[in-house]
Amino acid sequence: MGDKPVADATIVIVGAGQAGGQVAQSLRRLGHSGRLILLGAEAHPPHERPPLSKAVLLGEADPSVTRLLSAADLTAMDVDFRPNTVATALDRATRTVTLAGGDTLTYDRLVLATGCRARPLPVPGADLPGVHLLRTIVDSRTLGPVLTDGARIVVIGGGWIGLEVAAAARKRGASVTVIEMADRLCTRAAPPVLSDYLRDLHTRHGVTLRLNGAVTKVRRGQGTPLMVSLGADPDLPADAVIVGIGAVAEDGLARAAGLDCADGILTDAAGRTADPAVFACGDVARYPHPAWDGAVVRLESWANARDQATACAHALMAQPEPPLDPPWFWSDQHGVNIQIVGRATDTPAVRRDGGQDRFSLFWLTGDRLTAAIAVNQPMDIKIAKRLIAAGTWVDEDVLADPGANLRSLLRRAG
Repeated sequence: MGDKPVADATIVIVGAGQAGGQVAQSLRRLGHSGRLILLGAEAHPPHERPPLSKAVLLGEADPSVTRLLSAADLTAMDVDFRPNTVATALDRATRTVTLAGGDTLTYDRLVLATGCRARPLPVPGADLPGVHLLRTIVDSRTLGPVLTDGARIVVIGGGWIGLEVAAAARKRGASVTVIEMADRLCTRAAPPVLSDYLRDLHTRHGVTLRLNGAVTKVRRGQGTPLMVSLGADPDLPADAVIVGIGAVAEDGLARAAGLDCADGILTDAAGRTADPAVFACGDVARYPHPAWDGAVVRLESWANARDQATACAHALMAQPEPPLDPPWFWSDQHGVNIQIVGRATDTPAVRRDGGQDRFSLFWLTGDRLTAAIAVNQPMDIKIAKRLIAAGTWVDEDVLADPGANLRSLLRRAG
């Protein structure tokens, strides 16, 4: 099959979340003039998800604040945006995508930005009314009114989503219990030193933590909507149960089409798959990241969706791809801002302490900064990002000195 020049190619983007919207926007900025079709399974134009477990959940912000591109923006960019449209099959031989209604689309290039879905709770009763997942705008709008003063809320999962929901519920005056099957919080994304801080933070704000807890069943209660069973431990009464036990990559379309997948679509850093006409980026992509010494990872974050989608657009246009920034993640809990950049391992090499809820941690490999965590210290993260990206020598004494000005380290970074 002959290919059009990339600038004139018909590109179909499956998935209208942040990554899909970023690809479309970047392609137009890079000079793509061909047909651009953006398929979204939800009713909303491209949007970001972080506020859904924070300000939008609490009703402090309208869902419109999550919007990356409006319908008017997409029209002005000459993007054929199709909301409420699900792709059901991919035929790589004919380069066609089949839609739920039976229609087909032909592409020169295809981008899979299908993201993830919330992992369901695999126990009896997980489908009862009052058991909630949080992934979409609709989920956030449904859950928000449930978090009321005096409500008994059980959160299953002590990762970022579960802890953010717990903090939101406590702000509303609800009674909150978090059940985590591991022996510490955020085991997948946080080193032990940060897990310890999060445990202290939530305990201080009245959240009951049940570590090493295994939910076996959710059932209807007597005198309470729900009861959460914990094996040999007493059942917990709940007015609502929120499940936050991770996300599953939406790689079914790619898998059925014969693309290599392993809890995500296998790509390079710019989203190339083994098929030169098919790309994937964002939460659904698994690729070797330099911050992990080339280990293949799948990153679920706002920054990764932005950065890999931008690199993907450059690759589609056969233009040099910008280098990936160090992985960056942030969370707001109980009025505390937590940011992580780079790959934080078990024990920090250097600690810059500014108080109970104001401190920074730094990790070094040799004399190079490789990761940082900052609690209510946003400027420290901005500086750390530049230092990690530059790979310059860092004075450990300056990092360790609470009275030192970290800006002095930037002179070597240029």
